[in-house]
Amino acid sequence: MALEWSKQLSVGNAIIDSEHKNLIVMVNSIEPIIKARDGVALSQELEQIEHWLCTHFENEERIASAVGFDFTKNKLEHQDLLKEFHRIKDELMAMNGIWSDKVAKQYFKFLCDWIAGHVLEEDMLMKPVLQTHEYHFRG
Repeated sequence: MALEWSKQLSVGNAIIDSEHKNLIVMVNSIEPIIKARDGVALSQELEQIEHWLCTHFENEERIASAVGFDFTKNKLEHQDLLKEFHRIKDELMAMNGIWSDKVAKQYFKFLCDWIAGHVLEEDMLMKPVLQTHEYHFRG
């Protein structure tokens, strides 16, 4: 079950929303790779997601700082999310493409829940402040 972008996930900033949309596309692209048990392709895709997450987290922090949002809690959440992402990535890589359909579904669901949860629970805290600026505010 793929994760889909909706207006409910908008935080009120074009850059952050665009990056969230891209993360959703990237996470959705993992499902067929996990199902195919392609460890090499999965490793490459997870590396790409990790790189994008780091860039995204830096952009969120820069924009939050520019609008005067206290980003302390979000920054800690980002650190925790990256630790959890590394744990999941390491588990999948250790399996070397040998995992059951149940495990494949479990990891994909985790990634979808992880992205949606982060946006809805953490990033939404910035929305009231972000909405006081133009949607295309760059920070």
